[in-house]
Amino acid sequence: MKTYEACRRDFPSFFYESFTCEEEPEVLRVTYHFDIPGLASFAPVWTFPKPDEKPLQPEEDPTLQIMLFSLGMVELISYWKVTCPPKVTVRAGSLGSSQIHWWKKLYFLGLGEFFYTNGIDADPDFFMEINCEGSFSSEKKQPRKKGEGCLVPIGGGKDSACTLELLKKSGLPLKAYIINPRGATQKTAEAAGLSSADCLAVGRTLDPRMLELNREGYLNGHTPFSALVAFSSLITAYLHGLKYVALSNESSANESTVAGSSVNHQYSKSFEFERDFHEYEERYISSGVYYFSMLRPLSEFQIAKYFSGLTAYHDIFRSCNVGSKEDIWCGRCPKCLFVFLILSPFLSHARLTEIFGRDMLEDQEMLEDFRKLTGLASEKPFECVGSRDEVNAAICLTIEQMETAGEKLPRLLAWYREQPLYETSFPQRHAFQRRYDPTHLLPPAFLRILTDECYEGELPC
Repeated sequence: MKTYEACRRDFPSFFYESFTCEEEPEVLRVTYHFDIPGLASFAPVWTFPKPDEKPLQPEEDPTLQIMLFSLGMVELISYWKVTCPPKVTVRAGSLGSSQIHWWKKLYFLGLGEFFYTNGIDADPDFFMEINCEGSFSSEKKQPRKKGEGCLVPIGGGKDSACTLELLKKSGLPLKAYIINPRGATQKTAEAAGLSSADCLAVGRTLDPRMLELNREGYLNGHTPFSALVAFSSLITAYLHGLKYVALSNESSANESTVAGSSVNHQYSKSFEFERDFHEYEERYISSGVYYFSMLRPLSEFQIAKYFSGLTAYHDIFRSCNVGSKEDIWCGRCPKCLFVFLILSPFLSHARLTEIFGRDMLEDQEMLEDFRKLTGLASEKPFECVGSRDEVNAAICLTIEQMETAGEKLPRLLAWYREQPLYETSFPQRHAFQRRYDPTHLLPPAFLRILTDECYEGELPC
């Protein structure tokens, strides 16, 4: 494994050279050009579905140019992290000092897990210097007139299913946004009643040279993928004349993964990033598309409760990263265990075992992940999982329900029942039933839908 210091010494420069657009009958193909002198050049590709076969002429649309450039600013971090060069030169477009500050914040916090797991003590001011040598050929023009539809990014898990069902009540046109479609994402859209024409599939292709360098021992780790979702979904909504991009990120994503630190696996799903992105889009892009998360006021606990009533999705949803290529629940990772636990107060133990293909709560080898999810270890698993407190609340409710029904507790719940944490968590087992986080960006009409569906028509005081 290469070291951070050696990589930065041997490869001190990174260049975001340019991006090129090619129009095909059905898609806009965008290729980004990055370079680490002395090591490799990279050319990752994105493809965006066109609204029709008429030419888009992206070179004549400054607003679109700025969005495509910005997507490249997110994409570059996957390639920068190979050697973490201290100097980044941007030639593909222009950035002011406040924009550079914005991007450095995203990179630093979005790479928190990468730095932590690689043992890198990075300084937020000096880990990267960004210099801009590029410019745009013309000023921004007014954004295209937008319709009233919603673009809903779908990842295949329970959260986007909840957003789809909530937004169906708005009466507005809905479009699904899917990056590199797979079984669960397509089936989720179908279960929501969306046709193939309502599914906007975007392609993202990584440069194979980066993957080779990873195998050769260069630096590798987590990057802020949800920031890619933000900018790429904005582009797609803009191209298709949609007014909203409705994410499915919840308040639980705000909790740090490592207790007492800013290291958060879900930083680009947090409200801090959502707010920052919203302000950046308004100030520097002005596309006319409104970006927000429909589920932001809710916790994972509340989402699980709502999802438990959406039975059409129970056999098709998937959010296991280990099993994603096969479109399965692996049944042995912390993400599978978390989803099992958070749904356990609302679905029977037998039904959950059927959904996941095995009873994870009888598996003693899952104990360490169980301890991390409940806060008995200082760091949560590096997965998109809920807060420690709501996991404990879900476990306590499940134990109470099973004991009341005279059911035998599975091994991990029986072990938890004997821990001091059970006694301290049990009084808080109902704390998340009506939890409301007021820090959100929901438009009033959408907040009313959420209030009616999840708060019985009245928000908690």
